[in-house]
Amino acid sequence: MEQGANLHGLTMHPLRESLYEELHSRPFQVIPSPARITHMAVMCSPEQCADQFEHLKTLYAHFGKEPPERDQLCYHVDFGKLRVRRERHMEFTTYTFINSEVEQGGNPFDTTGISLLPEGWLSGIPGTVIAAFHIATEDARQTQELNLPLVKRFFEGMRLVGSSPQQGDARVWTTFQLHNDGFGRVLIYNKQMSDSQLGRLTQRIMEIETYRVMALLALPLAREFNPQLSEMDRQLAAITASLADTSNGVEEKSILARLTDMAAWVEDCRARSTFRFSATYAYHELVIKRLDELREDEVSGHLTITEFMTRRLTPAVRTCQAISSRLEDLSKRIDRVSDMMRTRVELAIQSQNQALLESMDQRSKIQLMMQHTVEGLSVAAISYYTIGLTKYLIDALYNNGVPFNKDLALGIAVPVIVTTVALITRKIHKRFTKLAGVIEPGSQKTD
Repeated sequence: MEQGANLHGLTMHPLRESLYEELHSRPFQVIPSPARITHMAVMCSPEQCADQFEHLKTLYAHFGKEPPERDQLCYHVDFGKLRVRRERHMEFTTYTFINSEVEQGGNPFDTTGISLLPEGWLSGIPGTVIAAFHIATEDARQTQELNLPLVKRFFEGMRLVGSSPQQGDARVWTTFQLHNDGFGRVLIYNKQMSDSQLGRLTQRIMEIETYRVMALLALPLAREFNPQLSEMDRQLAAITASLADTSNGVEEKSILARLTDMAAWVEDCRARSTFRFSATYAYHELVIKRLDELREDEVSGHLTITEFMTRRLTPAVRTCQAISSRLEDLSKRIDRVSDMMRTRVELAIQSQNQALLESMDQRSKIQLMMQHTVEGLSVAAISYYTIGLTKYLIDALYNNGVPFNKDLALGIAVPVIVTTVALITRKIHKRFTKLAGVIEPGSQKTD
C-alpha cells in the first residue's frame, strides 16, 4: 500500500502489507475434469533455486510470454492449453503442470501434465526430484465410472488404495508406488464437485504425497543410528558397571577417553539429525491435517488413504521420534557418567595433594630442625670470630699503656658476646618467620 492510500495519516507497520499478502500467496487452483496434472517436488539449494527461476524464464520464452522480473513464493501462469504453477518452500520447490485440453476415455495416463512441455526442458530443472506423480481427473457425471479391474490396469496391476473423499463427492484411486515411468499415479473421478472443489481436493492430495515423502527422509538416518545406538548403550552399561565395582581398579584415563569418543559420536549424530527429525514431525502433522480435511468414506475392500498413511507413515515417524529420544537420553547418560568419572578423578587428585602436603609438612619440620641446629652452630661460629676480634682489641689497648686486667676483660667479654650474638640471631629468625606468616608453636606474635 502506498503512503498516499493511507487517508487517515496513520503510521503503518512496514510488514503489515506483506503479512496480509501471505494469506493469499498460495491460493487453491481451479481444476476442470477431465484434466491431466503432473506434480513434482524438487529439493534444491538457494543457488539452485535461483537457477530454477532462470530456467522457468525459458518456458515463458518458448510460449511467447513476457517472463517475470523477480522470483516469488508462488507463480501461476496460463500458457493456453498448459498451466504451470511453481511454489517455493523451505527445503524444496514444487512444480504443477495442468493440461486441460484432453479427451475423456482410454488410459488416463497416456497423456500427462508434462506432455505439452518442450523437449528437454523438464530434465534441465536444477535440483533433485524427491516426489513426482501424475494425477488424472475424470468427470463421472458424463460417463459411467469404470469397473475396478480396468482401473487396476491403469495402475499396472498394483494393489490399489481407494476412498470416497468429501463425503462421496469423488472417488480417488492410487497405489503410493512408482510406475514404469518413474512417476506415481492418482486417478480422481469427479462425481458432483465444482472445479473449485476439485482444485482443493487435488491440492490436498498433492500435499499429502509430497509431505509424506519429505517426512520419510529421516527414516534412513534413524535406521543408520539404531544399531550403533544399541552398541553405545551396551558400552555405557559396561562402563557404569565397572565404576560400580569397587573391588577392581579403574583406569580413569582410558574410560574418560572412551566417554569422550562416545559423546563426540552422539553430538555428531544429533547435529546431522536434529533438523531432519524436526522437519519430519512438522511434515507428519501437515499430512495428518490434510487427511482430516479429505473427510473420506471407505470403498469396500480397500484401504482408505488415511488408513494407509496411519498404518505405514505413523510408525516410521514414531521410529524417528524413538531414535531422537534415544540420542537425547544417551547424551544425558554419558554426561552423568562423565560427571562421576570427573568426581573420582578430582577425589584422587585431592588425595594425592593431601599426601603431597603431608610430605611437604614433614620435610618442613625436618628443615626447621636442621635450621635450629645450624642456627646454634652459627651462633658458636660468629661468637668465636667476634671473641677473636675482641681479643685483638684488648691486646692493642693493653700494649698502648691502658692499665686493666687483660684476662679478666676477655673472660667478661666472652659471655656478653655469645649472649648478644644469640639474641640478634634469634631476632632475625623471628622477623623472617613473621614475614613468611608462620608463627612457631609456643611462641607469641610480636609487633
